[in-house]
Amino acid sequence: MKRTLRFSSAIGVAAILVAGCGSGDSTVSKTPDAAPPPASSAAAPAPTVAAPGPAAGSDPCAVNLAAPEIARAVAELPRDPRSDQAWNPEPIAGNYNECAPLSVVIVKANTNAENPNTRAVMFHLGKFIPSGVPDTYGFNGIDETVSTGDTIALRYSNGIPGLDSVVKFRWNGNGVELIGNTGS
Repeated sequence: MKRTLRFSSAIGVAAILVAGCGSGDSTVSKTPDAAPPPASSAAAPAPTVAAPGPAAGSDPCAVNLAAPEIARAVAELPRDPRSDQAWNPEPIAGNYNECAPLSVVIVKANTNAENPNTRAVMFHLGKFIPSGVPDTYGFNGIDETVSTGDTIALRYSNGIPGLDSVVKFRWNGNGVELIGNTGS
């Protein structure tokens, strides 16, 4: 009987100790890392889409795809004419910059369709341009090689090499104008 009691007491103490060490009580989750992880010796490839947002204290004129102005602008858009759905405020591509004469984000219809409609949303100095912009449906990327601070080259790619279309838009000082349509 004494042996059974000791064994039962040992199991009870072990159970209390295990229960007392839940994830909410971990000192690891409350203590910051002493040092950042070591950097990789291999260089990482350059990203094709800009980081979602700038770090605290970074350049306010950097590309910021998480800027609150984007979500506000997308909320103002009329519904997608094809699906009658609202637009997803998370850009699939873009170069939004509050300092650029013309910047853009591309959003898709908030639908589960296999190929949702897309639309480019344009900004002047970080402010949404709600009207006076040529039709910008169907684009799915930006050609950064020919885009400048006041010119945006929107790309439509259907996945077939050599059959991409690029349409350029420019801020002319008063509004957005279509300045070129090329295939690549």
